[in-house]
Amino acid sequence: MKMTGDRLWIAALGGVYEIGKNMYLLQYAEDIIVIDCGSKFPDETLLGIDLIIPDIAYLLSNIDKVRALVVTHGHEDHIGGIPYFLKQLNIPVYASRLTLGLIEIKLREHGLLRQTELHCIDTESTLNFGSITTTFFRTNHSIPDCLGIVFDTPEGTVVHTGDFKFDMTPVNKQYPDIHKMAAIGEKGVKFLLSESTNAERPGFTPSERLVGAHLEEAFQKAENRIFISTFASNVHRLQQIVDAAEHTGRKLALLGRSMVNVVGVAQELGYLHIPEGMLVETAEAGKVERDKIAVLCTGSQGEPMAALSRLANSSHRQLEISRGDTVLLAANPIPGNERNVSRIVDNLYMLGARVIYGSRSELHVSGHGSQEELKLMLTLMKPEYFIPIHGEYRMLHHHSLLAEAVGVKSENIFILKNGEIVESNGGDVRQTGRITAGQIFVDGLGIGDIGSVVLRDRRQLSADGILITVITLSQSDGRILNEPDTISRGFVYVRNSDTLMEEINQLITATLQKMSTADLGQWNIIKETIKGTLSKFLYERTKRRPMILPIIIEV
Repeated sequence: MKMTGDRLWIAALGGVYEIGKNMYLLQYAEDIIVIDCGSKFPDETLLGIDLIIPDIAYLLSNIDKVRALVVTHGHEDHIGGIPYFLKQLNIPVYASRLTLGLIEIKLREHGLLRQTELHCIDTESTLNFGSITTTFFRTNHSIPDCLGIVFDTPEGTVVHTGDFKFDMTPVNKQYPDIHKMAAIGEKGVKFLLSESTNAERPGFTPSERLVGAHLEEAFQKAENRIFISTFASNVHRLQQIVDAAEHTGRKLALLGRSMVNVVGVAQELGYLHIPEGMLVETAEAGKVERDKIAVLCTGSQGEPMAALSRLANSSHRQLEISRGDTVLLAANPIPGNERNVSRIVDNLYMLGARVIYGSRSELHVSGHGSQEELKLMLTLMKPEYFIPIHGEYRMLHHHSLLAEAVGVKSENIFILKNGEIVESNGGDVRQTGRITAGQIFVDGLGIGDIGSVVLRDRRQLSADGILITVITLSQSDGRILNEPDTISRGFVYVRNSDTLMEEINQLITATLQKMSTADLGQWNIIKETIKGTLSKFLYERTKRRPMILPIIIEV
């Protein structure tokens, strides 16, 4: 779908009806601005997939109109897709200081740093992209340097909140810019795009500062080593962990590449303050007295290859968890990760560790505003039209109810799917067509080369295995020269299934003998016939449906 005439389009390419891979676009006439470019992790059905990123087909087909990528903050669900995006669409990137530092790590890993145009912005910045003027306001979240964005267009003002909460006692003293938000609202906001993560949660989200006291209490009670896992990007939490270690006289070791990277960037840019001499190398951590060391590691979401998982499985090469050690999980599981986290907690208990986790531990507060904060944002901005973003459908739905409760007309609220467009043309606002939107799978070095057929095959292989049968035919007359050679992997154990394997080979031979000479000369017919016959036979005998792969050799 192409825009005709001077009108405003707002659409999501990711981030609605889902958690993760946030990407939104704003288009007026010939100018397109992209907001965020996130990723999300696959669930257990997407076998072998490493990462999911947004489909940018629409942007690629309008490449001459795309002016910039503006990033609200440095979390993976907002920056994780940037390297893959820039490989296809090398446009200027605008982000705050810490966010740029985290993006630079990714670009360096992908060999893109030198060829990417990066611009540092803050709350005083003003950007002009053709007919769209862009300014910013400060919000606070679980990472420093978070920005809300204001787009002034000929069709009115559009505000994108980014992720936010209203923390009045922030650890880093980056207070939410409430006066500026109110001034933006007084001037007039036509569209508000506001995040919906905690739209189901009543009240206010507690301050991050409350976690600090509970962390220090846990550190004081620990008798041996402390292992603590949290989101590497939660710099406020990291600072409070550093403070707790300092107050209890412990050295600090870092485990996990993302933890090392984030701590390095945050220290370098002045967002994280670690006393000199506190950090020790992993190899040295095992030599420090057990009650004088804390280990800060990745893996709070149960990621199989992360540091905490390897520690829980006793497979880490340099450190191990012993009886009497304390493990602190200073993060709640993201929906979908509960099983993996529970498995790690079980393993930690079996190692004899004292494990402190879950909501009762008070070692975690959300970085997202709850219902009263979402209503406060709506009240400050006073939008004429409202588009809830950043959340699964139930979250978007509850956010729309909150908007109605503070005075937004129900007919002026749009709950969009990825790709659906809200259009404003001369004051006429309506939901119109849609643009291409979806998900692209990253698998190793492959980007977008894994589709539904490959995933279907992987699921079948994981469920019922594969049966390979090698058939040798005469090139001259199509006769079977040898008994079929059948190999099973993940279907049945061949040594214990002699009778079944013999029946399979006899069935293949009988099937080929029944086929006409003309059919025996066409490999595709032979393969499909064998697949159909074997599939029916094996399901009747085993109630399993392995992948069947006939291989034909002509001699």
